[in-house]
Amino acid sequence: MPMNPKMPLAVGLPLSLFAGLSMPVQGRINGALGARLDDGLAAAVVSFSTGLVLMVLICVLAPGARSGMRRVLPAIRARKFPWWYLLAGASGAILVLSQGVTVALIGIALFTVAAVTGQSVSGLLVDRLGLGPAGKKSITPLRVLSALLTVAAVAWAVSPKFSAGTDQAGLLALVLLPLVAGFLQSFQQAFNGTQSAHYGSPFPATMVNFIVGTVLLYIAWLVKVAVAGPGNPLPAEWWYYLGGPIGCLFINFATVLVRSLGVLLTGLGMIAGQVLGSLLLDVLFPAPGTIITTATVLGTLLTLAAVVLATLPWPRNSFAVLRRRKGQR
Repeated sequence: MPMNPKMPLAVGLPLSLFAGLSMPVQGRINGALGARLDDGLAAAVVSFSTGLVLMVLICVLAPGARSGMRRVLPAIRARKFPWWYLLAGASGAILVLSQGVTVALIGIALFTVAAVTGQSVSGLLVDRLGLGPAGKKSITPLRVLSALLTVAAVAWAVSPKFSAGTDQAGLLALVLLPLVAGFLQSFQQAFNGTQSAHYGSPFPATMVNFIVGTVLLYIAWLVKVAVAGPGNPLPAEWWYYLGGPIGCLFINFATVLVRSLGVLLTGLGMIAGQVLGSLLLDVLFPAPGTIITTATVLGTLLTLAAVVLATLPWPRNSFAVLRRRKGQR
């Protein structure tokens, strides 16, 4: 996916929806792998390892990716961006770890609400600070309203699933992990987008993400094995190993899109894709205990409406106009 000039909203927003569709699939796979291995940390290691192998192949075989990799060290030496932007992969590692550890325990519904809440809040913050390649974006009432509406819509869409399990109420502490993972997602997207603007390709930033995340996860997993021992052996089914390649797709799209849409709108578009993808996954490949009600469908539609709301322009100096009118009364 080349780093072309900024794409129009009519192109970027559907692409963000498409990228978001992949996340429920990755969550389902990594959650199932964590349960199969009886080790969520090992599932995260497997996911990042397969993603890293794929990125190495791409960066070796694709000419555009190879040329982008040659720009990494010069960009770092020239201090084109803060060095700690290279640690963006830690955010992805925490997200994948949270999938492997919590999805089997709290369910994909509660996981999704927690992650969406964290990402919606941080999307506003990151855009306001101007950490992404799109620069600073004002926090307008419409942007705040769309973020709040997104969280409410996702909660509504997945609310029928809350009654599907009886153990969720006693496991609310586990919600903190996907909440933090979601909050860090906006920072990861901003840092990757800034790096890729200097590399001329999204692949080097994705490659660095998987290197950093894989190293951190292996260190944590080795400590866990030393303390508690290994989990179950790796499964033979091939689909358990698709989580990493799906992560490559997601990170590459996010890296490109934040340059045009900004962090908040990219995040909201991907969130809408996640909710829509969850609905399609439940319809086409329902898991045990799957519940689809009117709230599921209407909440999904409301999420899409919240994303559209975020694209609407807020009139400049609107507050000043209102104050003048009030003063004339």
